[in-house]
Amino acid sequence: MTKHPYKYIDPDLHVIEPKDLWQRYMKPVHRDRAPVGSDAFTGDMYLSHEGRAICRQDRPPSMLKELYDDLSADNARTQRFLNYHDRGFGADVQIEAMDEEGIDMAVLYPTRGFYAVGKLYDDDTFAADIAHAYNNWLAEFCANYPERLYGAGLVHPQAIDTAVQEARRMKEDLGFKSLYLRPNPVRGRNWNNPAYDPLWAECERLDLPIAFHEGWPCQLPVAAGERFDGRYEDLWLTEHVLCHPVEMMYALVCMIAGGVLERFPGLRVAFLEANCSWVPYLLWRLDEHYEHREHRVKISLPKKPSVYFKDQCFVAVEADEHQGVWVT
Repeated sequence: MTKHPYKYIDPDLHVIEPKDLWQRYMKPVHRDRAPVGSDAFTGDMYLSHEGRAICRQDRPPSMLKELYDDLSADNARTQRFLNYHDRGFGADVQIEAMDEEGIDMAVLYPTRGFYAVGKLYDDDTFAADIAHAYNNWLAEFCANYPERLYGAGLVHPQAIDTAVQEARRMKEDLGFKSLYLRPNPVRGRNWNNPAYDPLWAECERLDLPIAFHEGWPCQLPVAAGERFDGRYEDLWLTEHVLCHPVEMMYALVCMIAGGVLERFPGLRVAFLEANCSWVPYLLWRLDEHYEHREHRVKISLPKKPSVYFKDQCFVAVEADEHQGVWVT
C-alpha cells in the first residue's frame, strides 16, 4: 500500500477470471452449455461458447487464432504477466500487483466477463445466469480483502427484468459499488429506449452508479465493426482504436440527449477505458446543437447537455494521457 497522506484508488482494475468460472458457478441446468476460457496464455484470456470463440460471427477462426497468437507471443507486454498467470490470478496475486503499483483500493471489472455478455443467447434465463454466476464468484474474490477490493457487478441486459433483480442483489446482498454495462446496443435497443427505464430507476434508488466499458471483440454490434474485416488492415489499429471511444460517444449521447439523465436525476454514469479527450469535443458539439435546436428536439432537456455531464457523469483518464489537461 502507498505511504502517501492520501489513497490511490483505481476505478477500473481488471480481474482475470478462472477459465472454468461458469462451469463451477452457473446453475447445474446450464453448466453443460457454460462458456469456457482458453487454455492458452493470452493477453485478453478470451472465452468461447459451444465451441466457438465469442467474437464477430463473420470472422473466420483462423483470424482469431492469428490475433491471439500475437498477443501470446514472446514479448515484454505479455511475459511480464506470466508469473501472475502461473499463480492463477487469484486475490492474493491481485493485491500483490496493486502493491507493486502503489494502489490502495480498486473497483474490479471483468475480462472474460466482457465476452460472456458480448453476445445474445437463445435463452434469457441462461443469459441472466451468466451474470449471476460471475457476480457470485466476484463476491468471493473481493471477500478476501474487503477493505481494498470492490466489485462492479455484471448484468446481461437482453432480459431487463432479471437485470433489475440482479442490480438489487449486487448492491444489497453482495455490496458491489457499481453496475457494469457494455455500451453496445442489445436487441437493437439504444440506452435511451424506455425499455431500460426500470433498470435506471432501480440503480437510482439503490444509488448504484452505471459504468460503461467496451470490450473487444464481441458478437454485439461494435462501432467500426461493420467497416473493417481484417483483410486489408490491422484490426488493432483500426477497429480497436475506434470502438472504445466511439461506443462511449454513442452511450453518452443516449444518456444525455436521449433524456435518460433528465428522467433520472439521481443516476450517476461513468465512461471507462476510452480515454477522455473526446469528452470536451462531444460536449461542445452537443451544446452547440442544443442552442440551435429550435423545434427539432423532441426530448425535453431544460439544461444544456454539458450540465448533465458535469452533474451526473464521470470519465476515466489514463495515467499517461497528457490530453487529460484539456478536460480539466
